[in-house]
Amino acid sequence: MSQDWNEYRGEVIRTVGNFAKQSPDTIRGLMTMDGAGAKSGHLEPKVHELIALAVAVTTRCDGCIAMHTKKAVEFGASREEISEALGVAVALNAGAAITYSARVLDAHTQLTNA
Repeated sequence: MSQDWNEYRGEVIRTVGNFAKQSPDTIRGLMTMDGAGAKSGHLEPKVHELIALAVAVTTRCDGCIAMHTKKAVEFGASREEISEALGVAVALNAGAAITYSARVLDAHTQLTNA
């Protein structure tokens, strides 16, 4: 598993820039949402980036991983802090799988009256 994340981040910036030319309001809207969560100032920027990385993993967004890993490092996140945040993401995905497994069994019960 090898990817040049620095090169990929540059690609994402270029392609999103091209999209921004076609749909500037969409990008402005995204930037507004991106900044809205930080306006209260209750969480440190590093924490925002750790949350973003956990969400990036759960949504399988390589572009998000490339961008937010860089920002997390810039805000001083250590490898250990990032790993802990990713551990939360892994656990949450496992928990969701358990919850949805129960839903499948519930659907089966309704279909079979078992």
